[in-house]
Amino acid sequence: MTTLALVTDAWHPQVNGVVRTLDKTREELTRLGINVAMITPEPYKTIPLPTYREIRLTIARPSTIHRAISDAAPDYVHIATEGPLGMMARTWCRRNKINYTTSYHTRFPEYVRARVPVPLPWTYAMVRRFHNGGVGCMISNNTLGKELSDWGFKRLVRWVRGVDTELFNPDVPPAYTDLPRPIFLYVGRVSVEKNMEAFLDLDLPGTKVVVGDGPALGTLKAKYKDAVFMGAKTGEALTAQYTAADVFVFPSLTDTWGLVQMEALACGVPVAAFPIMGPIDVIGDSGSGVLSWDLKEACLAALDIPRDKCRSYAEQFSWEASVQQFWANLQDANSRYSTAT
Repeated sequence: MTTLALVTDAWHPQVNGVVRTLDKTREELTRLGINVAMITPEPYKTIPLPTYREIRLTIARPSTIHRAISDAAPDYVHIATEGPLGMMARTWCRRNKINYTTSYHTRFPEYVRARVPVPLPWTYAMVRRFHNGGVGCMISNNTLGKELSDWGFKRLVRWVRGVDTELFNPDVPPAYTDLPRPIFLYVGRVSVEKNMEAFLDLDLPGTKVVVGDGPALGTLKAKYKDAVFMGAKTGEALTAQYTAADVFVFPSLTDTWGLVQMEALACGVPVAAFPIMGPIDVIGDSGSGVLSWDLKEACLAALDIPRDKCRSYAEQFSWEASVQQFWANLQDANSRYSTAT
C-alpha cells in the first residue's frame, strides 16, 4: 500500500478552512486505498501562539518528529504548513534526500503584518525558501499563483478545493427564525486579519450574525452590541447557521480561497465580498454572489440572488475531484523534479 506522510501544524481542535481541507483530503485518500500517516500537533506538547491562543505551536525535539516520519516509511511527503512541524519535516526530507510537496493555504506574511510591523519582503523571503525547497507548491487559484510568482515562488500547481454538499445543504432546518430579517452572516475566525469590522460597521437592515471564535471576539462583542455572536459551530449545527442566513458576508482581504464561501453557497446562501483574491476565484462571474468595493452595496444586491442558483453552482465542486487533483499533482511533481535547492 502506498503511504503518504501528511504534515500539518494546523489540526483539530482548531476550526478553520485549512483543517477542514486537510481532514477531507485524508478521508478521500484513505477511501482511494492510500495509507495517510498524519504528522500533527495532537500527540505533542503545544504552546499558544502569541496574540492568537487558539493556534497552538508544537514543542518537540526534531529527532522525535524525524522518527515519526521515518516510522511511517512514506512513499510521498506533503507538508501543508510552514510552522514548527513543517520546518522539522522539511529538514528530515532534505537530510534524507526525499522529495516533498507543499501547499500554500494562508497568506502568512500578510497575517504577520496585521499584528506586527514586519516588512512583507522579509517574511516572503522566509516563506519562499520553505516552499521553493520542495518539488511542487499547490495553490488554490490563479490569482494567488500570479501573486506568488511575482514574489519568486516556483513550481506552482493548481489544487482547487471542494465542498461537502451532503453536510452543507439547504434542507437543514435553520438555527433560528426569530431574528429580524434579512440575516447577514459571517463565519470564520474572529481575528484582526479577517477584516470583520468592514462588515460590522455597515449600516444594514435586519441582523448581523457572527459564527466563530478567536482572539478578537471579546473586543468585537463589546464594541458591536447590535450584532449577534453565536460562537464556534461545527457539523450540522454550522449548516443550520448558514441556512438561517439571507446573505453570507466575506470581508477578508487576506484569504487565499475562503472555503466558507463554498459552504454558504452549498446551503443556498449568496455571497457578498470584496473583488479580490478568493472571492474572485470562488464566485467569479457565476452569478452566485456580488463582489464590490462597496460592501454594503454588495450585501443588499446579493439579497436578490436565487438560493437554488447558489446551490447549483456549489454542486460543481466535489471533494472527490479535489483530492484526485491533489494526488495527481503530488505524483507528477515527484516524477518530474529532483529535490529542489
